[in-house]
Amino acid sequence: MLSAKAILTFACMNLSLEGRHALVCGASQGIGLAAARELAALGARVTLMSRNADKLKIAVSDLPKVNSGSHGFVVANFSNHNEVKEVAVQLASSEKIDILINNTGGPKGGAIADAGIEEFTKTFEQHLLCNHVLTQAVLPGMRERGHGRIVNVISTSVKAPLNGLGVSNTIRGAVANWSKTLANEEGKYGIRVNNVLPGATNTGRLQNIIEAKAQKANTTEESITKSMVGAVPAGRFGEPEEIGGAIAFLCTPAADYISGINLPVDGGRTASL
Repeated sequence: MLSAKAILTFACMNLSLEGRHALVCGASQGIGLAAARELAALGARVTLMSRNADKLKIAVSDLPKVNSGSHGFVVANFSNHNEVKEVAVQLASSEKIDILINNTGGPKGGAIADAGIEEFTKTFEQHLLCNHVLTQAVLPGMRERGHGRIVNVISTSVKAPLNGLGVSNTIRGAVANWSKTLANEEGKYGIRVNNVLPGATNTGRLQNIIEAKAQKANTTEESITKSMVGAVPAGRFGEPEEIGGAIAFLCTPAADYISGINLPVDGGRTASL
Protein backbone atom coordinates (compact mmCIF):
# COMPACT_ATOMS: atom_id res chain seq x y z
CA MET A 1 0.00 0.00 0.00
CA LEU A 2 1.31 3.48 -0.89
CA SER A 3 2.20 5.72 2.00
CA ALA A 4 0.65 9.17 2.36
CA LYS A 5 3.92 10.70 1.12
CA ALA A 6 3.95 8.49 -1.98
CA ILE A 7 0.34 9.35 -2.74
CA LEU A 8 1.18 13.04 -2.46
CA THR A 9 4.04 12.57 -4.94
CA PHE A 10 2.11 10.71 -7.60
CA ALA A 11 -1.45 11.94 -7.37
CA CYS A 12 -2.81 14.85 -9.37
CA MET A 13 -5.21 15.96 -6.63
CA ASN A 14 -4.04 18.44 -4.01
CA LEU A 15 -3.23 16.52 -0.83
CA SER A 16 -0.69 18.93 0.61
CA LEU A 17 -1.10 20.01 4.23
CA GLU A 18 2.04 22.14 4.30
CA GLY A 19 1.59 25.15 6.54
CA ARG A 20 -1.27 23.54 8.46
CA HIS A 21 -1.20 22.68 12.16
CA ALA A 22 -3.15 19.67 13.44
CA LEU A 23 -4.17 18.84 17.00
CA VAL A 24 -4.64 15.07 17.24
CA CYS A 25 -6.28 13.57 20.34
CA GLY A 26 -5.70 10.09 21.71
CA ALA A 27 -2.47 10.23 19.74
CA SER A 28 -0.01 8.21 21.81
CA GLN A 29 -1.02 4.94 20.12
CA GLY A 30 -3.46 3.20 17.79
CA ILE A 31 -5.63 5.12 15.36
CA GLY A 32 -4.75 8.52 16.82
CA LEU A 33 -1.02 7.99 16.33
CA ALA A 34 -1.58 6.56 12.86
CA ALA A 35 -3.59 9.66 11.90
CA ALA A 36 -0.86 11.92 13.26
CA ARG A 37 1.75 10.15 11.15
CA GLU A 38 -0.34 10.45 8.00
CA LEU A 39 -1.02 14.15 8.60
CA ALA A 40 2.67 14.79 9.17
CA ALA A 41 3.58 12.82 6.03
CA LEU A 42 1.35 15.19 4.07
CA GLY A 43 3.22 18.19 5.47
CA ALA A 44 1.22 19.21 8.53
CA ARG A 45 2.82 20.20 11.80
CA VAL A 46 1.21 18.07 14.51
CA THR A 47 0.53 18.47 18.22
CA LEU A 48 -0.34 15.22 19.96
CA MET A 49 -2.68 15.08 22.96
CA SER A 50 -3.28 12.26 25.42
CA ARG A 51 -2.83 11.56 29.12
CA ASN A 52 0.48 9.65 28.96
CA ALA A 53 3.47 11.98 28.67
CA ASP A 54 6.02 9.17 28.35
CA LYS A 55 4.21 7.60 25.39
CA LEU A 56 3.72 11.02 23.79
CA LYS A 57 7.46 11.75 23.95
CA ILE A 58 8.18 8.56 22.05
CA ALA A 59 5.35 9.10 19.56
CA VAL A 60 6.26 12.69 18.68
CA SER A 61 9.90 11.75 18.06
CA ASP A 62 8.76 9.19 15.46
CA LEU A 63 6.67 11.57 13.33
CA PRO A 64 7.82 12.49 9.82
CA LYS A 65 9.72 15.79 9.84
CA VAL A 66 8.10 18.93 8.41
CA ASN A 67 9.45 22.22 7.05
CA SER A 68 6.97 24.45 8.86
CA GLY A 69 8.19 23.82 12.41
CA SER A 70 8.57 21.02 14.91
CA HIS A 71 5.91 18.68 16.21
CA GLY A 72 4.89 18.77 19.85
CA PHE A 73 2.53 17.37 22.43
CA VAL A 74 0.29 18.38 25.33
CA VAL A 75 -0.96 16.22 28.19
CA ALA A 76 -4.62 15.98 29.23
CA ASN A 77 -6.85 13.34 30.79
CA PHE A 78 -10.06 12.79 28.83
CA SER A 79 -11.91 11.66 31.93
CA ASN A 80 -12.03 15.35 32.93
CA HIS A 81 -13.40 17.71 30.29
CA ASN A 82 -12.41 20.77 32.33
CA GLU A 83 -8.77 19.70 32.22
CA VAL A 84 -9.02 19.08 28.48
CA LYS A 85 -10.63 22.49 28.02
CA GLU A 86 -7.91 24.28 29.97
CA VAL A 87 -5.13 22.65 27.94
CA ALA A 88 -6.91 23.23 24.63
CA VAL A 89 -7.69 26.90 25.33
CA GLN A 90 -4.08 27.55 26.32
CA LEU A 91 -2.80 25.86 23.16
CA ALA A 92 -5.25 27.67 20.88
CA SER A 93 -4.32 31.03 22.40
CA SER A 94 -0.68 30.59 21.39
CA GLU A 95 -0.94 28.43 18.26
CA LYS A 96 -3.19 28.46 15.22
CA ILE A 97 -5.04 25.15 14.96
CA ASP A 98 -6.21 24.36 11.43
CA ILE A 99 -7.14 20.73 11.99
CA LEU A 100 -8.70 19.00 15.00
CA ILE A 101 -8.92 15.22 15.22
CA ASN A 102 -11.29 14.22 18.03
CA ASN A 103 -10.41 10.71 19.15
CA THR A 104 -10.38 8.79 22.42
CA GLY A 105 -10.68 5.20 23.60
CA GLY A 106 -14.03 3.46 23.76
CA PRO A 107 -15.84 2.19 26.87
CA LYS A 108 -15.93 -1.40 28.02
CA GLY A 109 -18.41 -3.71 26.36
CA GLY A 110 -21.54 -5.28 27.73
CA ALA A 111 -25.31 -5.42 27.33
CA ILE A 112 -27.02 -2.06 27.62
CA ALA A 113 -29.48 -3.36 30.24
CA ASP A 114 -26.57 -4.20 32.52
CA ALA A 115 -24.83 -0.83 32.22
CA GLY A 116 -24.65 1.41 35.27
CA ILE A 117 -25.47 5.11 35.09
CA GLU A 118 -21.84 5.95 35.79
CA GLU A 119 -20.77 4.12 32.61
CA PHE A 120 -22.97 6.41 30.51
CA THR A 121 -21.86 9.59 32.27
CA LYS A 122 -18.17 8.64 32.07
CA THR A 123 -18.39 7.85 28.36
CA PHE A 124 -20.41 11.01 27.67
CA GLU A 125 -17.66 12.99 29.41
CA GLN A 126 -14.82 11.34 27.50
CA HIS A 127 -16.42 11.57 24.09
CA LEU A 128 -19.05 14.24 23.59
CA LEU A 129 -18.04 16.74 26.28
CA CYS A 130 -14.33 16.55 25.50
CA ASN A 131 -15.03 16.85 21.77
CA HIS A 132 -17.19 19.87 22.49
CA VAL A 133 -14.71 21.81 24.62
CA LEU A 134 -11.87 21.05 22.20
CA THR A 135 -13.98 22.31 19.32
CA GLN A 136 -14.99 25.44 21.20
CA ALA A 137 -11.31 26.18 21.84
CA VAL A 138 -10.28 26.05 18.17
CA LEU A 139 -13.40 27.42 16.44
CA PRO A 140 -12.71 31.16 16.93
CA GLY A 141 -9.36 30.92 15.13
CA MET A 142 -10.80 28.73 12.38
CA ARG A 143 -13.64 31.20 11.80
CA GLU A 144 -11.27 34.14 11.71
CA ARG A 145 -9.07 32.46 9.09
CA GLY A 146 -12.03 31.09 7.12
CA HIS A 147 -10.67 27.57 7.21
CA GLY A 148 -10.90 24.58 9.51
CA ARG A 149 -11.10 20.81 9.44
CA ILE A 150 -12.61 18.76 12.27
CA VAL A 151 -12.67 14.97 12.04
CA ASN A 152 -14.32 12.89 14.74
CA VAL A 153 -13.28 9.25 15.08
CA ILE A 154 -16.41 7.38 16.12
CA SER A 155 -17.56 3.86 15.15
CA THR A 156 -19.61 2.00 12.54
CA SER A 157 -22.20 1.59 15.33
CA VAL A 158 -23.40 5.03 14.18
CA LYS A 159 -24.94 3.24 11.20
CA ALA A 160 -25.76 -0.13 12.79
CA PRO A 161 -25.49 -0.76 16.56
CA LEU A 162 -22.98 -3.46 17.44
CA ASN A 163 -23.91 -6.37 19.71
CA GLY A 164 -22.42 -6.21 23.18
CA LEU A 165 -21.45 -2.53 23.00
CA GLY A 166 -24.55 -0.90 24.49
CA VAL A 167 -22.97 2.17 26.10
CA SER A 168 -20.70 2.79 23.14
CA ASN A 169 -23.60 2.53 20.66
CA THR A 170 -25.56 5.10 22.65
CA ILE A 171 -22.87 7.73 23.08
CA ARG A 172 -21.40 7.32 19.61
CA GLY A 173 -24.81 8.11 18.16
CA ALA A 174 -24.95 11.30 20.20
CA VAL A 175 -21.51 12.34 18.96
CA ALA A 176 -22.53 11.74 15.34
CA ASN A 177 -25.58 13.97 15.67
CA TRP A 178 -23.54 16.65 17.47
CA SER A 179 -21.05 16.51 14.61
CA LYS A 180 -23.67 16.82 11.86
CA THR A 181 -25.22 19.82 13.61
CA LEU A 182 -21.78 21.42 13.89
CA ALA A 183 -21.06 20.81 10.21
CA ASN A 184 -24.31 22.54 9.23
CA GLU A 185 -23.65 25.54 11.47
CA GLU A 186 -19.98 26.08 10.68
CA GLY A 187 -19.93 25.45 6.92
CA LYS A 188 -20.38 29.16 6.16
CA TYR A 189 -17.07 29.87 7.88
CA GLY A 190 -15.12 27.47 5.65
CA ILE A 191 -15.05 24.82 8.37
CA ARG A 192 -15.65 21.20 7.36
CA VAL A 193 -16.72 18.61 9.94
CA ASN A 194 -16.76 14.89 9.20
CA ASN A 195 -16.81 11.55 11.00
CA VAL A 196 -14.64 8.54 10.30
CA LEU A 197 -16.19 5.25 11.42
CA PRO A 198 -13.55 2.54 11.92
CA GLY A 199 -14.56 -1.07 11.71
CA ALA A 200 -12.65 -3.83 13.51
CA THR A 201 -9.09 -2.50 13.57
CA ASN A 202 -5.91 -4.11 14.93
CA THR A 203 -5.55 -2.09 18.12
CA GLY A 204 -5.47 -2.84 21.83
CA ARG A 205 -9.16 -1.95 21.97
CA LEU A 206 -10.02 -4.74 19.51
CA GLN A 207 -8.01 -7.26 21.50
CA ASN A 208 -9.90 -6.30 24.65
CA ILE A 209 -13.22 -6.83 22.86
CA ILE A 210 -12.12 -10.24 21.58
CA GLU A 211 -11.02 -11.31 25.06
CA ALA A 212 -14.33 -10.19 26.59
CA LYS A 213 -16.38 -11.98 23.92
CA ALA A 214 -14.40 -15.18 24.37
CA GLN A 215 -14.83 -15.10 28.13
CA LYS A 216 -18.56 -14.46 27.89
CA ALA A 217 -19.09 -17.22 25.30
CA ASN A 218 -16.74 -19.62 27.12
CA THR A 219 -14.73 -20.16 23.97
CA THR A 220 -11.30 -19.33 22.59
CA GLU A 221 -10.07 -15.98 21.34
CA GLU A 222 -9.12 -17.69 18.08
CA SER A 223 -12.73 -18.74 17.57
CA ILE A 224 -14.02 -15.23 18.21
CA THR A 225 -11.40 -13.74 15.88
CA LYS A 226 -12.33 -16.15 13.10
CA SER A 227 -16.02 -15.28 13.50
CA MET A 228 -15.36 -11.53 13.46
CA VAL A 229 -13.09 -11.72 10.42
CA GLY A 230 -15.71 -13.84 8.66
CA ALA A 231 -18.14 -10.93 8.89
CA VAL A 232 -15.81 -8.62 6.95
CA PRO A 233 -16.07 -8.88 3.14
CA ALA A 234 -12.41 -7.85 2.86
CA GLY A 235 -11.54 -10.97 4.86
CA ARG A 236 -9.35 -9.30 7.48
CA PHE A 237 -9.21 -6.68 10.20
CA GLY A 238 -8.17 -3.16 9.33
CA GLU A 239 -4.86 -1.57 10.23
CA PRO A 240 -4.56 1.74 12.11
CA GLU A 241 -2.70 3.24 9.15
CA GLU A 242 -5.70 2.61 6.90
CA ILE A 243 -7.97 4.53 9.25
CA GLY A 244 -5.34 7.23 9.62
CA GLY A 245 -5.17 7.64 5.85
CA ALA A 246 -8.91 8.24 5.61
CA ILE A 247 -8.75 10.80 8.43
CA ALA A 248 -5.86 12.64 6.78
CA PHE A 249 -7.58 12.71 3.37
CA LEU A 250 -10.62 14.48 4.83
CA CYS A 251 -8.28 17.26 5.99
CA THR A 252 -6.72 17.90 2.58
CA PRO A 253 -7.73 20.46 -0.08
CA ALA A 254 -8.94 17.54 -2.21
CA ALA A 255 -11.76 17.04 0.31
CA ASP A 256 -12.81 20.70 0.51
CA TYR A 257 -16.39 19.99 -0.58
CA ILE A 258 -16.95 17.06 1.79
CA SER A 259 -18.72 17.92 5.04
CA GLY A 260 -21.19 16.38 7.44
CA ILE A 261 -20.59 12.78 6.39
CA ASN A 262 -20.10 9.48 8.21
CA LEU A 263 -17.31 7.58 6.43
CA PRO A 264 -17.10 3.87 7.34
CA VAL A 265 -13.61 2.43 6.98
CA ASP A 266 -14.45 -1.19 7.71
CA GLY A 267 -13.64 -3.48 4.80
CA GLY A 268 -17.32 -3.47 3.78
CA ARG A 269 -18.64 -4.96 7.04
CA THR A 270 -21.42 -2.43 7.68
CA ALA A 271 -24.54 -3.71 5.92
CA SER A 272 -26.28 -0.36 5.50
CA LEU A 273 -25.50 2.20 2.81
